[in-house]
Amino acid sequence: MRAMLLDHPAPIPIAPLREAEVPVPEPGAGQIRIRVTHCGVCRTDLHIVEGDLPPRKTPVIPGHQIVGTAEAVGPNVHRYRLGDRLGVAWLNWTCRRCQYCRASRENLCDEARFTGYQADGGYAQYAVIDEAFAYPIPDVFSDPEAAPLLCAGIIGYRSLRLSEIKPGQRLGLYGFGASAHIVIQVARHWGCEVSVFTRGEAHQRLARDLGAIWAGRAEETPPHPLDSAILFAPVGALVPEVLRTLRKGGTLAINAIHLSPIPPLDYTRLYHERTIRSVTNFTRQDAEDLLRLSAEVPVRTAVEIFPLREANRALQLLKAAQLRGAAVLEIP
Repeated sequence: MRAMLLDHPAPIPIAPLREAEVPVPEPGAGQIRIRVTHCGVCRTDLHIVEGDLPPRKTPVIPGHQIVGTAEAVGPNVHRYRLGDRLGVAWLNWTCRRCQYCRASRENLCDEARFTGYQADGGYAQYAVIDEAFAYPIPDVFSDPEAAPLLCAGIIGYRSLRLSEIKPGQRLGLYGFGASAHIVIQVARHWGCEVSVFTRGEAHQRLARDLGAIWAGRAEETPPHPLDSAILFAPVGALVPEVLRTLRKGGTLAINAIHLSPIPPLDYTRLYHERTIRSVTNFTRQDAEDLLRLSAEVPVRTAVEIFPLREANRALQLLKAAQLRGAAVLEIP
């Protein structure tokens, strides 16, 4: 099969992914082989390619926002049938026996494996997944529309929940890429007022088009103090700026698997029971809830489609913040 391989991490400007022919994977017990049609391009892929996250498998096929159809099944597969349209996300496998898994916090499992990191992902014509970690795609979405939901959407939804935002309250989104452009639609569905902080004028226009009451740069002040905020940009220096806009008792959820250093904080920024919390991965329940909610809204994803061989270019544009919405690879 055709795939884009990462042999070793390197800066994305030098295009470290190479196109290669590799064996088609065979499904084992409880596994499904998916014929991939589309795979979303995520900032986590960029962190893996550039080595911000330490290598766990070499070489590896990146990609964890996979949409395709079940083409083959191994023994003891019961949930899905051949031809079913399925999605695969970042969470690839958990032990299902540790204290975190037993407490419905499998996102914290110490033995968890992740798609496109410890297991080969979707920058390829085929991918294999345990049937327990595959998700039916709602009919309302086309394959490319569904791809960004499988990470940007799911982790954005978990961040929204952990921000403790309530319907009708004021929410701030710092950074406005693939995840934030989905989150704003859910938040508006809940009747929230949303302010968006982003440098790019095109991103500010998109935010307003999607219902933001205000859009500006991070150093600016929104019309009203925020009840909650989500930091999507992997920039630790923004944390004090976010806290500046939060009301007393407000919560900042940091949606980042990798973050540059947070500068020293003046305690007065955190005082009055403001909360900072990280967001780590997601659970299968998060995925199921987000896909169902997205179909109800319905969420509309803005996508730019690239052929598989242009995965390096898609990641380069992602790093340069030159995408409108989400990049999605079309698999030949």
